[in-house]
Amino acid sequence: QLVDSGGGLVQAGGSLRLSCAASGRTFSRYAMGWFRQAPGKEREFVATISASGTTTYYADSVKGRFTISRDNANNTVYLQMNNLKPEDTAVYYCAADRSFSTMVRGSPDYWGQGTQVTVSS
Repeated sequence: QLVDSGGGLVQAGGSLRLSCAASGRTFSRYAMGWFRQAPGKEREFVATISASGTTTYYADSVKGRFTISRDNANNTVYLQMNNLKPEDTAVYYCAADRSFSTMVRGSPDYWGQGTQVTVSS
């Protein structure tokens, strides 16, 4: 089970940190990622991190502004979002999959419930 949190309303240029708490004892075996879906748009990949935490990959639209990290001791993955823009407004979903490449392709097995991020101009 994945539980997303940390969303909210922020002004453009501001920051938020999303968290995703995972249950179970095999968290460290899973690649973790974040996706987002804006109103009227398809869900899109944002960022992913390998099971060990040594490899990350970002969508071009967030590269340099967002940072994904994980704490395997506490079964948690984070998304630090800086310099937020109105176009970052979306519901953000945490995801998990055994395969890093599957995560990048956008088809992970497990999903969180989503957390709303709204960026005002």
